[in-house]
Amino acid sequence: MLSNQEVAEELLEKFGDQVFDFEEPYGLLTVSTTRENIISVLEFLKNHKSYQINFLTDITGVQYPDNVGKEFMVVYHAHSFIHNFRIRLKVSIPEADIHIPTATGLYASANWMERETYDFYGILFDGHPNLIRILNIEEMDYFPMRKEYPLEDATREDKIDALFGR
Repeated sequence: MLSNQEVAEELLEKFGDQVFDFEEPYGLLTVSTTRENIISVLEFLKNHKSYQINFLTDITGVQYPDNVGKEFMVVYHAHSFIHNFRIRLKVSIPEADIHIPTATGLYASANWMERETYDFYGILFDGHPNLIRILNIEEMDYFPMRKEYPLEDATREDKIDALFGR
């Protein structure tokens, strides 16, 4: 049985202070790393002879507009079918330099996930073979999941606050 402790210790041994902020929310091992090391960490987990964390479940973005210098985060979820073990990897990047290396060389499935993350957050995956919008129209000149836009249209008059518990 593969344990969070075992994987965390081996990651620390291999990468030292390049892996940090270890957590276990709801039992899911969560580790942060840098954009310079994310591909090496993913590759290590995928090619490890016993871990075999070789299925990329998801890549997504998150925006923290008030976290200066770390306004965006790219989050990876990976899974070992052999051990039924999951891990979450997080990389924070600044809005002023919103680049991260592509994982398409390791996982073909990263292609569409990275395109979706680009489409909604504007995060640029360096080396991606075809980083274009996947769900929104190409002509769109903004990224709709960014927290730059109000949640509601304040000019609408067809909503009665009492019907919405306000």
